Amino acid sequence: MLQRYLLAAVVLINALELVRANLYTDGGKPHRILLDTDVDTDDFFALLYLLKLNRSEFELEAVTINTNAWTDAGHAVNQIYDILYMMDRDDIPVGMGGEGGITEAGDVLPDVGGYLPIVEQGNATAGGCRYRQAIPVGLGGRLDIDSNYGIRKAFLPQGSRRYSPFRQPTSQQVLNEKISAGPITIFIIGAHTNIGIFLMRNPHLKKNIQQIYVMGGGVRSKNPTGCCPNNASSSCQPRQCGNPGNLFTDYTSNPYGEFNIFGDPFAAYQVFHSGIPVTLVPLDATNTIPINENFFKAFEQNQHTYEAQYCFQSLKMARDTWFDDQFYTSYFMWDSFTSGVAVSIMRTLHNQNGENEFAEMEYMNITVVTSNEPYGINDGSNPFFDDRKVPKFNLEKEGVHSGHVQTGLRDPFCIVQNGRGRCKDGYTEEVTSSDAVRVLVATRAKPNPDSNSILDRAYFKSFLDVLNHPHQTGRFNFTMQFPHYKEVFYKPDLGTKRLGKPVVFDMDMSAGDFLALFYLLKVPVEIINLKAIIVSPIGWANAASIDIVYDLLHMMGRDDIPVGLGDVFAMNQSDPLFSAVGDCKYLKVIPHGNGGLLDSDTLYGLARDLPRSPRRYTAENSVKYGAPRDTDHPELRQPLALEIWESIVRTLDPGSKITILTSGPLTSLAKIIQNENNTRSVIQCL
Repeated sequence: MLQRYLLAAVVLINALELVRANLYTDGGKPHRILLDTDVDTDDFFALLYLLKLNRSEFELEAVTINTNAWTDAGHAVNQIYDILYMMDRDDIPVGMGGEGGITEAGDVLPDVGGYLPIVEQGNATAGGCRYRQAIPVGLGGRLDIDSNYGIRKAFLPQGSRRYSPFRQPTSQQVLNEKISAGPITIFIIGAHTNIGIFLMRNPHLKKNIQQIYVMGGGVRSKNPTGCCPNNASSSCQPRQCGNPGNLFTDYTSNPYGEFNIFGDPFAAYQVFHSGIPVTLVPLDATNTIPINENFFKAFEQNQHTYEAQYCFQSLKMARDTWFDDQFYTSYFMWDSFTSGVAVSIMRTLHNQNGENEFAEMEYMNITVVTSNEPYGINDGSNPFFDDRKVPKFNLEKEGVHSGHVQTGLRDPFCIVQNGRGRCKDGYTEEVTSSDAVRVLVATRAKPNPDSNSILDRAYFKSFLDVLNHPHQTGRFNFTMQFPHYKEVFYKPDLGTKRLGKPVVFDMDMSAGDFLALFYLLKVPVEIINLKAIIVSPIGWANAASIDIVYDLLHMMGRDDIPVGLGDVFAMNQSDPLFSAVGDCKYLKVIPHGNGGLLDSDTLYGLARDLPRSPRRYTAENSVKYGAPRDTDHPELRQPLALEIWESIVRTLDPGSKITILTSGPLTSLAKIIQNENNTRSVIQCL
């Protein structure tokens, strides 16, 4: 009898859920959603939040990847595939990249990959880093995001989907297919390149886009980070404190830009001025929902699903490696908060004023700044106008796009001596001119209505509840997918062998480098004794691809060979004021797409077939090596190239010399020679 009552209760609950869904959707059909993401840490928080929602209300139709911001294409797409596999959603198509370009005449060709902002996009996928250079490349930047601090490889299961050359659906293909199919809502939580290009090429499909929700920009915001405390001495110099933007690497030249909009201001302008209704969740709102200590502790105690565990472990590593002691006031709910606000608005039909559970809303008249006054100048900074009789895309000669376009971090035009930077590229500015667009804007996160809760924001509770709900939960992590997997180190017994010439291999991880590495490993150790590998991630692959080296060595039974990570910038290319960022003066000649960085970072898709090494890049670190604090496992820290070199030199027999074989940029070798007085005495040949 009890079983019958329980069954009846379950049926009733399901029926009520269905009725609720019918009330909140159009004719009982779920809201179709497409997510465009740059796969930063908070981006997959947003993705997992959406995947957990009731599919009778919200159906995530596709994911497209923005490839010119916080992650690199090959690493980003495989992480998305693995997350979807964990969540049993291999049915969701993923679009990334493309080899198309934009002609000099301004014709947008099919399948533009979005590797470059529109202002830099030519006929190929190689190009500069005008805006992207504001994003750190190594620690705390693309290296950590590409690898998710080393957690991605240790935690996520691996399915059959992967990047594969010429088989990977492009972003524009997926956008075209899903938007052509009927009414859809788009969430943009990265740079706007993919969507901007789509709208420029397919204006006839705008009618199918019901709404665009954007995380980005700052309208009336005042940055709460980088401020001097009340009891600070007079020597304290405020940094980005009070600025509308959040470019913590570039506030001296551009205090107005926010990373997502700054990544491609012209593309964002196309989105905002498309005529499609836009709802913006800017820094104004996200600055009011920092990850505070109470939320962190509550999250730590509520990890009842694999997706919750993955998010918390990622958040914890972000906190543990944060560059100062202000994490709880500097790290905010950006993209996941946007997803929460958006779906809460969408739950109410004909919701013109954006009423929702999580944020206060207000209509504002804004535009996206793409160039700086005075307009109509020709100073070599603006490819749309410079040396052109007819502006690209037939833009107005004296219009808002015709001014100076910021060229880099230390653009002299932007820097005002002893004053606030003057460049506004990527600023979502409130204006009264004819260029204004009426946009629904989130202004503040709502407090938790439960005053007895330690969670002070309404969205905090929703986020934890949704992620921990047993409905539509992740199936397994890597160790549960492969329960018999063990982290075994394979090291040959070389004690009885007469070892040959000691060699250090310096590689930039191109496909040819891996062929050379195979060859070196196959040569008998009595002839060549491969002592170490130095990785120089300033050529044909990005730094996180060091994991391929570890996996290859594991397959060959050589887990004994140490691997050191070299500098992420060529010499004299890192910024003199903030060394984590810098220029791509030489790297810009290497294609981002097919035949370039994408294929090297994935070894043409074959890296997924390698056995998984117990060694991998991790962001684990310690005070001993200059970190602000010890992480949980500092012994797993990734050694640097110079450290590996020094350890090899210390093990040499008196009078012995090392042969260095280099097949990439010579940056690491130059640093070794610069830093060691007796280097030449131990190097036999190069």
